[in-house]
Amino acid sequence: MNVQSLRRIGILLLIVVAIAWFFINYDDISDWYDTYDVVLRQAIVTGLLIGGLLGLVAMGLTLIFGVLEIINFAHGALMTVGMYITFILFDSYGVDPYLTIFITVPALFMLGLLIQRVIIHPARNAPHHNQLLLTLGLALVIENGLLVAFSATPRSIRLGYGRGPTEIGPVTIDFPIRWLGTTITLPRLAAFTFALFLTLFLYLLLQRTDLGKAIRATAQDKEGAALVGINVERINMITFGIGSACVGAAASLVLPFLTVDPVAGNTFNITAFVIVVLGGMGSVVGALLGGLIVGLTQEMSVVILPSSTKLLGVFIIFILVLFFRPQGLMGRR
Repeated sequence: MNVQSLRRIGILLLIVVAIAWFFINYDDISDWYDTYDVVLRQAIVTGLLIGGLLGLVAMGLTLIFGVLEIINFAHGALMTVGMYITFILFDSYGVDPYLTIFITVPALFMLGLLIQRVIIHPARNAPHHNQLLLTLGLALVIENGLLVAFSATPRSIRLGYGRGPTEIGPVTIDFPIRWLGTTITLPRLAAFTFALFLTLFLYLLLQRTDLGKAIRATAQDKEGAALVGINVERINMITFGIGSACVGAAASLVLPFLTVDPVAGNTFNITAFVIVVLGGMGSVVGALLGGLIVGLTQEMSVVILPSSTKLLGVFIIFILVLFFRPQGLMGRR
């Protein structure tokens, strides 16, 4: 009996056990649902809104891995840099945090180019574990540099709008939105909307442009790409820059409802790694799907389990996916 057959048997057993458990505990489940109905719906809505943003963070990570084949442990630290840029622009110059995207994205793109050329490129032929330690060391340098510059004091921003009637173009919306017993705030809705838009933009960039075709060709076969005239080293630089730009956008979107400190990006870093493996290494669509699943699981876990075990449900799903589909939901064998 091969491994594939064992996985199929395992899936069938899990389904049978889940169905049996549901019918045995139907009365208790029904009572629990009646009690936590509103909380459950709120968790689902919040999970989806957060999941879109997590997917955007993971897209940058999966893009870098797919092309450069390195695990970038400095991804979260770069996001923290973007959050501090957004904070400074808002606090010192009064720039709206959503407008700072037009600054954080190019700034993180250029920083990504610099890091790839100066730090990553010289170690391109080193063993993978050396490259991993290199990015981990880079993350520690960035975090400690931010600690020296800004101290460990958490910083936050507060929007001057988003409560009560708010004009969005020609439309006036009363925030927070009440829908089916749930509450949707402007910062989370804006982050989700921008994240989906940027995801679509990145997908079209990879699928419909010459640059995107060159990136995909390099990811599939570097030697073949070089033989047809693609500058592989240039594509590596651009890819790392795009991956860094993704967390720059996410940094501007997340700051209106989170605080920033020198290690703020670490939580997103760990979650992004889970999403990348869950969705499939190198798959942009898989990163978005994995982000939505992780966001939902996190918020649902708070309802079902103690808040201190928020990531437990995520890691349970992560292990199950690794067991039954090691290549990820959208990944290739």
